[in-house]
Amino acid sequence: MSEITVASRYAKALIDLAQENNSLEATYADMVAFEKVVDDNPVLEAVLKNPIIPLDKKKGIVQEIFSGQLSKVSGSFLNIVINKGRSAILFETSKQFVRQYNKIKGVVTAHVTSAIVLSNTAKQEIVDLVKKDFAANKVIVEEKVNADLIGGFILRVGDRQFDGSISHGLDKLRKELGV
Repeated sequence: MSEITVASRYAKALIDLAQENNSLEATYADMVAFEKVVDDNPVLEAVLKNPIIPLDKKKGIVQEIFSGQLSKVSGSFLNIVINKGRSAILFETSKQFVRQYNKIKGVVTAHVTSAIVLSNTAKQEIVDLVKKDFAANKVIVEEKVNADLIGGFILRVGDRQFDGSISHGLDKLRKELGV
């Protein structure tokens, strides 16, 4: 089984556990924090994935980093997963948890790449468009600037992409003209 499949199952189990304990929001905040810390510290990810490092050392490291910061559900979950020898999937599990939580709550992430920083009006138009097309309750806009686009933007939501950049239009025109 792939790491993503296993992590997705662990994330689903954690969501179910958090819902049973009425701590879904706290667990979500914990998983977002865990994901950020691991993402910002590749050494921590390497430690969690290293099969040579003893489980009690991994557990101690995680407890030291997150002492007093995690809810009971999240802390217990991390300890169980580490004790089962599955610490290598914790980072992916946190990402899958956030993805599944967002799906439950109707939160959609729109990745926008534009030639310049978007104005607040343009961001709001994108949010309104995505809310309408994806029946989303909330839209998170992740913005990236790429001057090579010349103008316009590329919008990616899930597996759908709209390329309204000038560079894309020019490439299309070149192909049509055979240049």
